[in-house]
Amino acid sequence: MTLLSSRPSQPVEPGLLSRALEVAGRLANDATDVITATAGRGARPGSLDSPFDWVTDTDRILERHTRRVLTAEFPGIPVVGEEFGADLGADVAEYRWVVDPVDGTANYVAGVPWCAYSLALIDASGPVVGVVADPYRAQIYAAARGRGARANGTPVRLVDRGSTAGALVCTELARSGPWPGMGEFIERAAAAHAGVRVLGSAALSIAQVALGHAIAAVLHSYHEWDVAGSVAMAIEAGAVVLDRRGAGSALPADGLLVAAPSVAEEVLSWWQETATIG
Repeated sequence: MTLLSSRPSQPVEPGLLSRALEVAGRLANDATDVITATAGRGARPGSLDSPFDWVTDTDRILERHTRRVLTAEFPGIPVVGEEFGADLGADVAEYRWVVDPVDGTANYVAGVPWCAYSLALIDASGPVVGVVADPYRAQIYAAARGRGARANGTPVRLVDRGSTAGALVCTELARSGPWPGMGEFIERAAAAHAGVRVLGSAALSIAQVALGHAIAAVLHSYHEWDVAGSVAMAIEAGAVVLDRRGAGSALPADGLLVAAPSVAEEVLSWWQETATIG
């Protein structure tokens, strides 16, 4: 297994890091105000494929606001968003912003207080800066490459408990429902005396690992904009990020595992042994 922390990351100009953190933090605070004030008004199904695929006025308003601010503050850096897609040249640019204005929209629409605003600046090595707003807990999580992670300004460092017994592991449903082998994965975790939680926000699932509330998070599939902000936080807090083969990769192409270092191999084995079932 290759640990991500052992891989060198591309250096970033310090001024860009500072400016990106400051602007992303402002946008996360704006999103907190909007999300807590709107409570899912204007929600409607986004497609006929899933009853939980929602689009809200809040998603669109926040993404438009984010794009306006980033375009003004960082001209030439394209933006990729869940609602309005990718700016021209985003696939070849040195840097790109990725934003999910409301990660956990089904929760938001239903009034379940568990959703997030996620924003990250990315380069070829992965997240450069990541900011996640957790509006209902009044928390802003922020991280920058080589500068650590913070929750409301307080430094966050993962405490590795060294065992899965008695710990929580987060995962999320795939778009169409349980991912292949998900039931068996939960059984494997239970046999190791770990609990599995499906809470409805990929960004917050990964954040729980960085914060020490969960020992690992497994996402069988994901969108970059959902997770890049919280992956930045997890890396800076000391978590391991692996693809499904066990190789270190900040944003793997096909699913990812974020875990405390001492349990990464164990949780990876549950995933590898069950993910092809069904």
